[in-house]
Amino acid sequence: MSMSKRLSLEELKSYLWNSAVLLRTNIDAGAYKQYIFPLLFFKRICDVYDEETEKALAEYGEDAADFDETELHTFVVPKGYHWNDVRNVSENVGVAIVEAFRKVEQANIDKLQGVFGDGSWTNKNRLPDRLLKDLLEHFSSKTLSIANCPEDELGQGYEYLIKKFADDSGHTAQEFYTNRTVVHLMTEMLKPESGESIYDPTCGSAGMLISAIAYLKTQKKEWRNVAVYGQEINALTSAIGKMNLFLHGVKDFSIINGDTLENPAFIEYGKLQQFDLCLANPPYSISQWNRAAFEQDKYGRNFLGVPPQGRADYAFIQHILASLKPGSGRCAILLPHGVLFRNEEKNMREQLVRRDLVECVIGLGANLFYNSPMEACILICRTTKAHERKGQILFINAVNEVERKNAQSYLDEEHIQKIAKAYEKYESVEGFARKVNIDDVGHNDYSLNIALYVKPEAEESPDMAEPVSVLYQRWLTASNKMKASYAKLNELLPTEE
Repeated sequence: MSMSKRLSLEELKSYLWNSAVLLRTNIDAGAYKQYIFPLLFFKRICDVYDEETEKALAEYGEDAADFDETELHTFVVPKGYHWNDVRNVSENVGVAIVEAFRKVEQANIDKLQGVFGDGSWTNKNRLPDRLLKDLLEHFSSKTLSIANCPEDELGQGYEYLIKKFADDSGHTAQEFYTNRTVVHLMTEMLKPESGESIYDPTCGSAGMLISAIAYLKTQKKEWRNVAVYGQEINALTSAIGKMNLFLHGVKDFSIINGDTLENPAFIEYGKLQQFDLCLANPPYSISQWNRAAFEQDKYGRNFLGVPPQGRADYAFIQHILASLKPGSGRCAILLPHGVLFRNEEKNMREQLVRRDLVECVIGLGANLFYNSPMEACILICRTTKAHERKGQILFINAVNEVERKNAQSYLDEEHIQKIAKAYEKYESVEGFARKVNIDDVGHNDYSLNIALYVKPEAEESPDMAEPVSVLYQRWLTASNKMKASYAKLNELLPTEE
């Protein structure tokens, strides 16, 4: 193995991004991930394999040959299918890459099945031999051993590439990448603990799961005993999620490709497996889902009711709540604001509030999502609230807690700490947070619209108009009360003989 110096994070980022630049003239930006991530992962596996071989020879000498490959190596690389073997191929390079991927997957079937995806490597119109040779030579210019590029740093480089691809690929980005500063906030509020199980039912590239692991590392708590679970409907994205976890050094995980609503992957004894902690950013308000099956759901995930066909948000909410352990179970779900007040979901929202599952509702500022000015909210629920929080919901209006730079919006550390501390203290703060009794929420027709409970500090003029959503909610509440009063009045009137 050629020796190479330790890579700085900036060198690593430049090296990774320049691999994508090579593809610019041949491949649409949205497809970069299909080719760059598998090659990067293959290179890492082979460089670490070489590093482990050198270490074994130094430690055991010729006796190293007597060991089983699986005892010495994180991943087995079959003879003839190493990075260097593929690099030395001069024609039909795409075929050689695909063969190496399949052989490495087969040699590590329990861990790597399907991890390299199914990119069109053999399509010479898109990926001529010359281009693939250039890519292989570019990746060969650095050695991605653990000594040169420790797991945390390679993981950061990988996350950087995920973000760059999201920036480049436009409308497809949201399913693939959630603003990491929002994810950091969600993790900060749930506070993962050593030995817990962590679940994301729509895990994308596994950013939320990795954020939970990173939190434990920052807190200097044991993280290797944490069990990580995720399901993702997009096959390529689930493969990227697996690679992401491996490159961050996480080994105890299960990422399954599949539709969470249609076929939940984690079942125990015929029931949904339950977890300590769930972080999720489900796809917003999807209409293509099997509502009829959910109506008769064998796992009882419709305990609040059946959502309308046009919006599956409450199907995901109920799936998550049903997947939480009775005692320690807690979740943070990133959702569109509409789930807080839409009339068509009122009955489910009423059940959610009356069962005392909602602990906190946070409203976020606009433009925190790729190519979308929408505002989102975070719903924090617990299966068992602390005694002093029972019957209460904390509303936090954080719409002004946002930083904008280079056409990107994000939460800085100050914003994250301000929101997380308000949640931790669970007290009212003028213009920012308010603790509300669930009976008072009932008086507002079970609307969770944050602006009904927390009046934000006006940024510009004090006589700014109220948001349309608040005006609509006030009208709807008044209208429903009027209808109820009218119905009672009719009951009191004498009936004509």
